Amino acid sequence: MLKIWGRLSSLNVQKVMLAVRELALPHTFVEAGGQFGGLDTPEYGRLNPNRRVPLIDDNGFVLWESNAIVRYLASRYGSGSLWPTDPCVRADADRWMDWQATEWQPAMGPAFLQLIRTPEDKRNPELLAKVVAQSNACGQILENALQGREFIAGAQFTMGDIALACAAHRWLALPIERPETPAIAAWYRRVMMRPATAGVLTLPLA
Repeated sequence: MLKIWGRLSSLNVQKVMLAVRELALPHTFVEAGGQFGGLDTPEYGRLNPNRRVPLIDDNGFVLWESNAIVRYLASRYGSGSLWPTDPCVRADADRWMDWQATEWQPAMGPAFLQLIRTPEDKRNPELLAKVVAQSNACGQILENALQGREFIAGAQFTMGDIALACAAHRWLALPIERPETPAIAAWYRRVMMRPATAGVLTLPLA
């Protein structure tokens, strides 16, 4: 059976759990990281030398890195759904997964840490202004990409939407001023209506 280590307050763990729930995969979930600890044990270090979550063990196949895990689960268990069979559609979904990790997350991560996990009197106003502006610029890129689309790669919910939905859930909940993004709002509503999001994409942020 699939075994997953993580904590649901982690955006990267949310990606994996959303994929697992979309695919209705039987699994066990081990709370690890953050307040749960467990990452500094020799046993965990042998499984993931980075000592981070998420981590999976799928019947002996061990894998870390959230987007790699989502791709693996989608390709193995979700061909034709999360893993599009059309190579162009699949590449489009894949591209947005990389964009979330390399563009949106580097901006939004510091914004989240400053606003949610840093006491107000210890925040860095200059850094916060910079990363909020960068996060919002990324939001505008996504807004433009979703124009006229049900989901990021077209009419089908794919692995690309998983990575973006977890990021958008966090961005939309941050206490910041954001540009008007009606396409994101409509897409986000469609995503949140999917049963798989229950218990995974929750508020408040922590």
